[in-house]
Amino acid sequence: MTTYITILRGINVSGRNKIKMADLRKILDETGLKNVQTYIQSGNIVYQHEAIDTKVLSKLIKNKIAEVYDYDVPVITLTSDALATIARTHPYPTDDAKDPAYCHITFLADEPIPESISQIKPEDYQPDEFQIIGKAVYLYCPNGYGKTKLNNSFWEKKLKVTATTRNWKTTNKLVEMVNVQ
Repeated sequence: MTTYITILRGINVSGRNKIKMADLRKILDETGLKNVQTYIQSGNIVYQHEAIDTKVLSKLIKNKIAEVYDYDVPVITLTSDALATIARTHPYPTDDAKDPAYCHITFLADEPIPESISQIKPEDYQPDEFQIIGKAVYLYCPNGYGKTKLNNSFWEKKLKVTATTRNWKTTNKLVEMVNVQ
């Protein structure tokens, strides 16, 4: 069995797309996922399944949520190894001049094309900083994520890929959860 992490975007936000995590775990158990765990109410799911393409798992979960709740939510799935690599690569939390509380990772469903990346000029978004590496955007938002222009919608529009963001604390908790599996 392989351990996977699926992160949902846009559930339990401002009273919209409400899903209780206990109910989500139950319906995902019914799809054949094993040892389903969730972390906080924002749709962070850790589970095991036979080795399979992550896009297949994303589609399975997306379809099940649509079937049960009639919600169309973006879904991104990673292997535990991919999550660990993404977390280890974050350039900002290890910088003594930067407070890890302002570090985030925007997870991307696909690797963006270089032409899309080259159109985004980091100097246009200061004091926020970012680096795009593979299927992740590493963010440092010293005024808080709630005030940045570098949100999910921004990345989806500029990079033309599905995106969802997690703060550094949540990312580390997910890494911890998969290491316990």
